[in-house]
Amino acid sequence: MENKVQNQYTLLLAEDDPALRTIAASFFRKKGFEVDDVNNGDDACSLVATKHYDAIILDIMMPGKDGKEVCRFIRERYDVPVLFLTALGAEKDIIEGYEIGADEYVTKPYSTQVLLAKVNALISRYRGLLVQDGRITSDEFVIEPARRLVTVSGKKIDLAPKEYDLLLFFLENKEQVLSRERILDKVWGADYEGYDRAVDTHVKKLRATLGKASYHIETVIKCGYIWKSKS
Repeated sequence: MENKVQNQYTLLLAEDDPALRTIAASFFRKKGFEVDDVNNGDDACSLVATKHYDAIILDIMMPGKDGKEVCRFIRERYDVPVLFLTALGAEKDIIEGYEIGADEYVTKPYSTQVLLAKVNALISRYRGLLVQDGRITSDEFVIEPARRLVTVSGKKIDLAPKEYDLLLFFLENKEQVLSRERILDKVWGADYEGYDRAVDTHVKKLRATLGKASYHIETVIKCGYIWKSKS
């Protein structure tokens, strides 16, 4: 008897390209997701207002409300991971996407496996780090994912995109020894082809930015790093 894959998460996919929408929706369904797929922003907003989703994938250039308008609509009302999936790959477009409130930004063409990994990571982030009123609180850290805003002991700090992702990954995996290889795979992505010493460089930058709070990040010799909570 064939085993039926149980739905694990509910996903909204808003994409106006019928071929891409069919491929992505079919892929996620095969991976056990319940998927609602629409081709315009107006329908996306209607669904978001009536149904809970574990994650939302938005194309930017859509009929009716575009992806940016839909993201603003979501951010004014709900705490849910939002990922932009778009052909707009210029740096200014990516920065604007994050400023609007997107948690991730994937440019076309893309790998469905990488897209799946990013969606799963976002869902784990929101579930593993409890988001309340749009905020994540952990020790002296307060994070607003929709704005990628981080404060430490009440003071706002500015993190580069990779340092922000690295901080969240540490917080998601507190008290666990994390190898450089695992950090690369989860923060940089499975398609990263650089050197694992990139992790050391970004950890050094993150520590410098965190200042006194950098004590949370401990080096584990010949292994990697571990995030220690306050004792």
